[in-house]
Amino acid sequence: MDPTRTGAPRTGSGTRPGIGVSGSDRPRLARHVRLSFCRTRRCQVLLHPETVVVLNGSGADILGLCDGRHTVAEIVAELGARYRAVPDDEVRQFLARLVARRWVELTDG
Repeated sequence: MDPTRTGAPRTGSGTRPGIGVSGSDRPRLARHVRLSFCRTRRCQVLLHPETVVVLNGSGADILGLCDGRHTVAEIVAELGARYRAVPDDEVRQFLARLVARRWVELTDG
């Protein structure tokens, strides 16, 4: 069980083996990370100090909804409305990897 209080941000604790991102978690970008459009590359990028991560379309769509208001379940539902099939587990794994890198923070729903 996660000892984090309700409403408190979680950074790396949600990605330990056996613990995943739940549907009620509310992801948001960490304070030192920005989502931006790169005119040169003509795509969304994740800007982190000394790092630029070029995102594919689905990654950019997921992170565009990571505002701390949407739950993971709402993000999956929104993407499901835009596209035919959105694997819930793939969205959770993507977010778990970003939480592990401390680029995304989770708040309990």
